Amino acid sequence: MSRLEEVLPAYTDSLKTILIFGPPGSGKGTLGKFLSSAGNHFHLSSGDIFRSLSPESPAGQIYHAYAGKGLLLPDEITIQIWHHFVHGLIATNRYLPASQLLLLDGIPRTIRQADLLAKYITVEKIIVLEVGHPEELIKRIQRRALIEKRTDDLDPQILKTRMDVYQKDTSRVLKHYPERLIARFNASQKPLEVLRDVLTSLSAVLVK
Repeated sequence: MSRLEEVLPAYTDSLKTILIFGPPGSGKGTLGKFLSSAGNHFHLSSGDIFRSLSPESPAGQIYHAYAGKGLLLPDEITIQIWHHFVHGLIATNRYLPASQLLLLDGIPRTIRQADLLAKYITVEKIIVLEVGHPEELIKRIQRRALIEKRTDDLDPQILKTRMDVYQKDTSRVLKHYPERLIARFNASQKPLEVLRDVLTSLSAVLVK
């Protein structure tokens, strides 16, 4: 054991987690932020993790080596980076697993990732945000792209492809979990209406 591990021992208890699923533009990030601020939980998206990686760090070098070639990270590496990042949050007291739920958005994307995550988390509930019409989501994302100057989110064909990939991947992952854990919500509503429905349905879990 290194001296650092003696001072900052690894957290080994299972992390109580709510998974948040939803297609691009469905409001996962908005909901996660609402729940974390109102309920003192910790919201973490896969985008937050990978955007924060320094290109000079070991994890950042691996990520950029794949991303630079347009390739997705292997599932094992994705979960290793996630695990390393989460333990950094715990070590610096930004995330307190003994008293906070982890609101996890964007992971797992595959059944293999779900299997690897099972070593570290206990899934308390799964929130699935559903929107009936892809065209509505595309318009939402394009409006956001104009505001945030994200030109990669303006092409409707690319956005439609992302929706299709999400639907295919997510349907497989959700079948991996017991139906009793899954709660589905209409994300075509206004954000506060979605929040209202989630709080009403999951209050028993969220106030633990």
